[in-house]
Parts: sequence; C-alpha cells; structure tokens
Amino acid sequence: MPADLLAAVVLALAVLLFTLTPLSGLFLRIPIGLLMVLFVPGYVLIAALFPKKGDLDGIERIALSFGLSIAVVPLIGLGLNYTPWGIRLIPVVISIVAFTLLMAAVAYWRRISLSQEERFSLHLRQWIDSLKDEIRAEGERGWVDKALTIILILSIIASIVALVYVVVTPKEGEKFTEFYILGPGGKAYDYPTEVRAGNNSTVIVGVVNHEYRLTNYTMEIQLNNTPAVDILLNDTEENNSLNDATIALSTFEHDRSALIIPIMRMNLSLQHNDTWEQPLTYILDETGDRQKLQFLLYKEGNFSAPYRDLHLWVNVTDMNRRPSKDQGNDGNQDWTQDWQDFPDRLIKFRGNLPPEM
Repeated sequence: MPADLLAAVVLALAVLLFTLTPLSGLFLRIPIGLLMVLFVPGYVLIAALFPKKGDLDGIERIALSFGLSIAVVPLIGLGLNYTPWGIRLIPVVISIVAFTLLMAAVAYWRRISLSQEERFSLHLRQWIDSLKDEIRAEGERGWVDKALTIILILSIIASIVALVYVVVTPKEGEKFTEFYILGPGGKAYDYPTEVRAGNNSTVIVGVVNHEYRLTNYTMEIQLNNTPAVDILLNDTEENNSLNDATIALSTFEHDRSALIIPIMRMNLSLQHNDTWEQPLTYILDETGDRQKLQFLLYKEGNFSAPYRDLHLWVNVTDMNRRPSKDQGNDGNQDWTQDWQDFPDRLIKFRGNLPPEM
C-alpha cells in the first residue's frame, strides 16, 4: 500500500482512538484532530480523483487538499444535521473517518489499476526538488509559476499560523456576573419576608464569575427602611378614615435615602467560571412593613453604583405583637393592633415634625 495512503488510514484510526477511548484527555488529540479536519479528507479525495503522477504536482496537491478538506467537512456536518444522530462529536468523528477510509480505498484501487510508471507516489526528496525547480524557473512562464508558488506557500503558512492562534487563544464571549438569592431550601421561593425584629433570617446568596479574569467583588446587604409614617398613611387610606393627625402627617416630607441601614458586608475574589454560593444569616431590628432589603454587588472597588442588585420586600414586626399583615381565617387583614398602637406611633413622630406643624 502506498505510504501516503497508509499514513492517512493510520491517522484516521488514531483519531478514533483519541476520541472514543479514555485517551481522549491527552494533548495529542488536538494536532491529530486538526489534521483530520483540515487536510487528510481533502488529500485522500485528491488521491482518488488524480491517481496519475503527472496529474498534479506536489504543491498543487497540498493546496487542493486544504481547500477540499475545508469544503468536505462542513458538507458532512450538513448531512448529519438531517439524520437522527445530529451534529455531535461522535457522529462527526465517525463520519469523517469513514469518508477518509473510503476515499483511501478508492485511491488505492485506482492506483493499482495503473502501471508502475504512471502511478503517483509520494517521495519527499523528489517533491522538495520539484518545488525548488519551480522557484528557480526562468523566463516569462517561469516567473509566473514562481510567483504563484510563493504566494501559495505563504498562504498555506499564514493559514496554519492563523489556525494555531485561534486554537491556542480561547474566544471570549459576553462578560457578565451571575448574582442570585434563593430561599433557605435552595429554591427560588420561600424567602423570609415576614420576620420578627431580632430574629435570625437566612437566604442563600450566589455569585458566578463569567468575566474571563480574576474579579474582586464586594457584596453588601442593607435595609432601605420605610418610615412608620407610610404605614399610617397606608392604613388610613385603606380604611377611608382620615383625621387631623394623619392629615398633618401626610404633609410631612421625609428623605427616604437617609434611612438606609447597613446589615452585612463582605469581599469575594473569584476566578473565571468560579462559583460562590453560601447561606447568609442576618438580623433585622427596624420594624416596619414593605421595607426594601437590598443585596448589592460591587465590582473591583467601584462603589459609585452597584454592578448587580437584588431586593426583597420584608415586613418586620415587634417581638411582642402580631405582624400587621397576618391573614385571618376569613382572609381579611387584621389591623386591630396597628390602630391600638396609633397614638404612641403618632407621638413618636410628632417630635420630628417641622415647627410650623
């Protein structure tokens, strides 16, 4: 069997060995796979189409082998797309290997049908000498052949360099960071939104780095407290029972941004594709309904604005009273305790009112 066809068959079988066996983890899989995808299928196809020695010279066979391989492999993938196996690793590898073995058999059959003098055979020394003769050719035709040969060689070298660069340098996709919170059971529900002041609350917080580099994060948990004046206004509006005191309170303007209460802060450093997921336990002491519990993630020390932010709406009640949003058996909200505490809460806020009020 000719040496070039035998090498193609051995390489095809090596691809199966380094793809479908435990040897797939070895580095040899990459160069062998690249040869099978970019050169060998086209070479055996050229060998089957042009079995005679004088059909093509060495440089033409190499150039056409690259070109036809780049054309044949996508066509094989296109055909697999319409089969039950689809475009997956094992079907693609088996199909390319089968095509290579089939074309090698056809090329061998066509060569042995020719006389020994007519058959193409690969002799590396003769091919190098032929390439030198083309480069050294004189005359008008010789200069054209020389220029085309040099351009072809440079194109092949540039293609190989570009291919190596693409393989060695991983392509970076979209850069982002996953930031999520889960309930105590590890699911995206059952969050602690109804809590009593002073009790522990637990959520699971996760950060996943897809920034393609080591990234430093700072995570903060803070409570954007809703003043009790809002609770009074909501209660009176829903009960359609406004009095002079609540009318006065409704004209009281307050700065919500000044009521941010820090709960927790921590620093994280994650490599690309690393995941940090931990349960965090915190205590809320400020009572109030519809308070915004914020989970803020900052990146690389930039605290001008959160890189990612999440929040929960929580109701925090006193240890000695029922939550104001508890549901009774009849489905109606129980506001009795709120109205019993109304005078005390009003007195509490009276000291904060402007002098004219």
